[in-house]
Amino acid sequence: MQHIFLTVLFCYYEPKICNKTAVEEFLSEVRSREQPHSAGLVSQPTAVKFLMARKFDVSRAIDLFQAYKNTRIKEGIININPDEEPLRSELLSGKFTVLPGRDAKGAALALFTARLHRPDVTTHKAVLQAIIYQLDKAIESVQTQRDGLIFIYDMTNSSYGNFDYELCVKILNLLKGAFPARLKCVFIVSSPLWFRAPFAVLRLFVREKLRERVCTVKAHELEGVPPLPQKSLPRPPQSSSQSPPLSSSWGPDDEDHCMDMSIHMPEQGGMTVHDLVEHVKRRKKKGIYQEYEEIRKEPPAGTFDYSKKLSNQIKNRYSDVLCLDQSRVRLCQLCDDEDETSDYINASFMDGYKRSNAYIATQGPLPKTFVDFWRMVWEQMVLIIVMTTR
Repeated sequence: MQHIFLTVLFCYYEPKICNKTAVEEFLSEVRSREQPHSAGLVSQPTAVKFLMARKFDVSRAIDLFQAYKNTRIKEGIININPDEEPLRSELLSGKFTVLPGRDAKGAALALFTARLHRPDVTTHKAVLQAIIYQLDKAIESVQTQRDGLIFIYDMTNSSYGNFDYELCVKILNLLKGAFPARLKCVFIVSSPLWFRAPFAVLRLFVREKLRERVCTVKAHELEGVPPLPQKSLPRPPQSSSQSPPLSSSWGPDDEDHCMDMSIHMPEQGGMTVHDLVEHVKRRKKKGIYQEYEEIRKEPPAGTFDYSKKLSNQIKNRYSDVLCLDQSRVRLCQLCDDEDETSDYINASFMDGYKRSNAYIATQGPLPKTFVDFWRMVWEQMVLIIVMTTR
């Protein structure tokens, strides 16, 4: 049964582009390695696909065929039936698709939309099945076999919860050396700041020749790439007017705006690191405490009306540690709760380095606020909780 999948590789091809000797040599070698009952399933069109992907280098084409076969066996992808679950749902999700247009040189465009991927509700097998099924269909075109494939990994509006490192490695391994298509380049669109570290590791899994073709771009930069057809490119969804959650993605598109509003960027009259060190040495511990007390005496630049509401006061651990109305975290209003303050928790968004609302600062939950605490963690998709008290 492990060889039945080879029947999905049939395609139409033009005999004039085939090297007859290479095809015969490929088929002879591959069929000699197969079991007798399945050797005949390796067809001439199959040979052409793998040979074209390796410029009719028979040895490299055979290695590619074996890598493709081994990948599918390893992932348990033997037969592919698009009408069966979970593949059917995966295909309908639109997560991965081959776009209708081509680039100026004829390469097909494959798009993976990261924000649609939910690692907690799908499997690697289902995703890889969907990718292989659609790419198999794409390379039925002689033009795609000849002119190759461009892969677009769109991270627009995605969060860390959408990122699956192991799946990315498997997709790269499939594209770079286990699928009969010439991978021209990979565009990573609107990558968030946190993606830099895993991206640096992922690049290690790519051949040096292909590494030069993997690049990160902003959404508007992708539209400006001359070879790509603008009408076929992905369009980012409309942004929400709500405050971004803790794990919301921050990409290069937002960098200029965040730099303007960040409290961590130098201002006129601000200290350099060297100046700060000298200032601390000069003021010493007592002087720093005095500065802190002076800052505490300054009136706040906002209001605490919501924290001071009678129904919310019992949710505050301390009467003098309140939330600014402007930066407090708002819970989703409970539909079956007549209390209009059910969206309150003593928690505030905090800016990070070049990123607004990067963190949430909150009090240690009380017995009466345990449920609110975990509601916030769930609603804001918090991935890391750090306790800074004893």
